[in-house]
Amino acid sequence: MAPKIPARDRRAATPLGVAALRLGLAPSPLIALTRDAQLVATLKKVTDPVHKVLPVGSEVDLSGVLLTHQGGVALIDCVAVASPVGKLIDRLRVQFPELVLIVVGRVEEQATLGAQITDGSVHRFLHRPLSEQRVRLFVEAAWRRHAQDAVPPQAGPALVTPRRKTGALAWVGLAAALALAAPLLWRAQQSQQAPQPAPESHAPAASYDPALESLLSRADSALAAGALVAPQENAADLYREALGRNARDPRAVNGLAAVIDHLLAAAEQQLQQQHLDAAQQLTEQARAIDPNHARVAFLAAQIDAQRERAVLTRAQRAAAGGDVAGALATLEDAARGEHRSTLVEEARQQLAQKQLDARVTDFLSRGRDALARGALVAPLKDNARFYIESARALAPGAASVQQATQELIGRLQAEARQALDAKNAPQADIWIAAAADAGADGKQVAALRAEAQQLHSAHSEQLAQLSAEFNTRLERGAVLEPPTDSARFYLAQLNQQAADDPLTQRARSAYDARLVEEARSALRAQDFTATRRWLSEARSAGVDAAALTTIEAALTAGQNESQRAESYVDASTLTRIRYVAPKFPDIARAHNIDGWVDLQFLVDTDGAVTDVKVVGAQPVGIFEQVALDAVHRWRYLPQMHDGKALGQRARVRLRFTVQR
Repeated sequence: MAPKIPARDRRAATPLGVAALRLGLAPSPLIALTRDAQLVATLKKVTDPVHKVLPVGSEVDLSGVLLTHQGGVALIDCVAVASPVGKLIDRLRVQFPELVLIVVGRVEEQATLGAQITDGSVHRFLHRPLSEQRVRLFVEAAWRRHAQDAVPPQAGPALVTPRRKTGALAWVGLAAALALAAPLLWRAQQSQQAPQPAPESHAPAASYDPALESLLSRADSALAAGALVAPQENAADLYREALGRNARDPRAVNGLAAVIDHLLAAAEQQLQQQHLDAAQQLTEQARAIDPNHARVAFLAAQIDAQRERAVLTRAQRAAAGGDVAGALATLEDAARGEHRSTLVEEARQQLAQKQLDARVTDFLSRGRDALARGALVAPLKDNARFYIESARALAPGAASVQQATQELIGRLQAEARQALDAKNAPQADIWIAAAADAGADGKQVAALRAEAQQLHSAHSEQLAQLSAEFNTRLERGAVLEPPTDSARFYLAQLNQQAADDPLTQRARSAYDARLVEEARSALRAQDFTATRRWLSEARSAGVDAAALTTIEAALTAGQNESQRAESYVDASTLTRIRYVAPKFPDIARAHNIDGWVDLQFLVDTDGAVTDVKVVGAQPVGIFEQVALDAVHRWRYLPQMHDGKALGQRARVRLRFTVQR
């Protein structure tokens, strides 16, 4: 018999992983170059137990640790790197071509790694501040990439294009290793040909859906290959189709989140390179998947700001060059979508300054009107920021422009403060970024950003705590009670805090599965009242109706059978195959006593008579015992229903008459 593979071991996701498990090979560790203890703790928390986390404090020691432990995934914290991080990544690429890299840093550090991110040397760039959920998604994606790079498919076209070519020496080493390992891998392959258990799934075994698993597998492959929203076979469509089969499957939810992360990371890179149309297209693709995603809104706001700034830059250049009419025309086209005719040179020279003052006044008037109606940064090109920045492009030194700018900054900071007070960190990020772009004081912006980061961390910790409380109550069976300390209570808290968060989605899936299992258990115990209660709760929770239909049908059948078995029929309606006459008591014969006895009994599934009871007699105390003795020895043909023998309760009256 093939050795059993641990259910949570992700190495079993690939043929080489299965062989490694059976041959007892040690799993690759995750090696982290960082001095951040909290990051190390988070990595240990989110990394699968089969992969150890080995922290390295210095880049000097990194290569030695990689050689010693044959790491498959490495995390590079930019804070812990003394030399330029791009040069370190290039060295690692040459030394360890199959190493999958995650880099942790800030936006400005990501900008210096554009080439390495594009060519795949950096698999993921993880922005600070960190969240446990994003760390988990990136680490899991890196291990999937490592598994796909390590073991190419045995037949058919490759699903994932290798990130880079290895040198001739690496190919020679690989050939030698394969030659040495061939006998062992042959044995592993032979053992794999034995019947294997069903693929691992987070869903209950009873609800295993092969079509769903196929969709998720194809979606994961498309994601790894970079087929996010195109061509026809792409990760977004496949994950959405998987959600159509199971709307609460956390793997599909996490998969779509990963697709959005890829799209937004690419959009951010395009934005940094001033490719606004490409950034807009990628952002809209992410918005089509999740219109309410906080990063989509933030990035869209940044793109709009860059578009406005491009218009303002053109106007500033025109105004600085003396082309006031051209500057005004540029701003007018952007604001109203209308092209203005250029005045003849003589008229422009005479009216330029007057037009400039009037236009600045008009922009400031529009800006204050937008401030009054709360249109601070939206809609595009019809908001306070755009109008006041337009005025500043024409007359940056004017006192009225500077005053309006300070009013705008004050309103943006007030909106950021209001969002922070409301615990809405994603919206606060948008307002803080807008205030910084408008020229707010750097210290004030830094203080607001620090508070927003704390709010992000606190929100993540709160969700993690609620998730842990939910899991604890579910494990100890406190599903519904007590009302304020049960799994249902903490699930409601998770839904209220972040209904779309993967932690909440996983809690919903576990809760639904538990309700279905409790209903099945109650049905097996023939506790029909409890079964109905669990089914009612499952329907209220929105459990898939298909999962409840079978239980409801079995409940109806069980109730009908119970009612039928508990009802008494006249014994004459049953087929008796053995009869024993009751013995007439001598005392009754001697005194010429007549009488009768009413009995109830159960005809068992084998036709035997059991549970015989006297329910009436006349006279009392004469004929009961002989009636019991006789009926106990009777036999009947058992009752059948759908080919199954059933018990049946019956009643009979035995009469006793003296022959005169």
